[in-house]
Amino acid sequence: MNNVVQLTVPTRIAPLEARITALLGAFADHRRHGDDVFWLKENAELLNILECTGQAVAPEALARHAGFYAQAVHRLEFFPQYYRFILSLALDLEDLGMPGHEAQKMVDFAAREGLAEAELSDLQRAEARRLMTRRGVDPIRDPGLNDRLRAFCSRTKTFALPNKKAAYELTHIVYYLSEYGRRDPDLPEEAIQSLHFAGLTAFLDQNADLLAEICIALRHAGQMPPAVWTAWLEQETGAYGVVADAHASINDDYHEYLVCNWHQAVTGAPMFRKPVRDERLRFERGARAQTVLRELSQAIYGLDHRSGDWDRMRPRMEPSLSPEARDLLSVASQSSELFDAYFEGFARAGRA
Repeated sequence: MNNVVQLTVPTRIAPLEARITALLGAFADHRRHGDDVFWLKENAELLNILECTGQAVAPEALARHAGFYAQAVHRLEFFPQYYRFILSLALDLEDLGMPGHEAQKMVDFAAREGLAEAELSDLQRAEARRLMTRRGVDPIRDPGLNDRLRAFCSRTKTFALPNKKAAYELTHIVYYLSEYGRRDPDLPEEAIQSLHFAGLTAFLDQNADLLAEICIALRHAGQMPPAVWTAWLEQETGAYGVVADAHASINDDYHEYLVCNWHQAVTGAPMFRKPVRDERLRFERGARAQTVLRELSQAIYGLDHRSGDWDRMRPRMEPSLSPEARDLLSVASQSSELFDAYFEGFARAGRA
């Protein structure tokens, strides 16, 4: 017989709980050492995503952090400068099912020592309050804190320009005010507009990490992100490569991988769909279209007379843009009903 039928067998992916177990092991034991502050950061980020999305975590997975947890109080006392990372880890471990009450001791110690009083920014004070109130202690007796946070969010012109630091702070304010989607953050309409402006910049920059955080923040604020952004993030999440390699560099795209999968969970889609192993892993994003931000800024800056009117400026700018940039800009302009208002700020016509 010459006719041979070839069957394509789909890749077998372990159940979600098993994937989470492998992922926790990979971050706990195979990327960094436990005495590295970046170990604290990476593991705190992963555990926070699991806790705030309500994932089931097997006891054996949590046991990978048993050594850290047993020494958590001592570590906090010796490294109080890292108290937010250490507290976050202990709180999430307990809330995910780790037996024990060490987090309460740590919160009480942080309150006695006034660790939150060392914070210079309202954002850090809000994070400290969010962490410590999970065990009944409010270290920030400042009735004006939430008003100042909302005022920062409501200054829309801040977010009509590329400013990654401000945009990330915007998203985290929404996380803390909403308790990661558990309550209404009571945002003014201007703050919602700021999220759209920051999202448009992130989309034009093809920054999946930031755009995922913005879409999550919009959902925590009771808003539905533009479908174009959500579809692009789903595509980007599916394009990630997870490579097991004992010698792999840890300067990779792990954070973007985690945040994009967090976004998937928030939308109700499956998360961590890539096969993962309890080994040294490298996270690599897929090929990505070029950013349009630089071309767009240069096109606007080069005009003698510029306007904040998108319909008037578009035909004047497009000849100087690459075909790829024109295509991406066209998609972005249709993705949000606030694009015209966004462009008015981005064009900086009043400063010409």
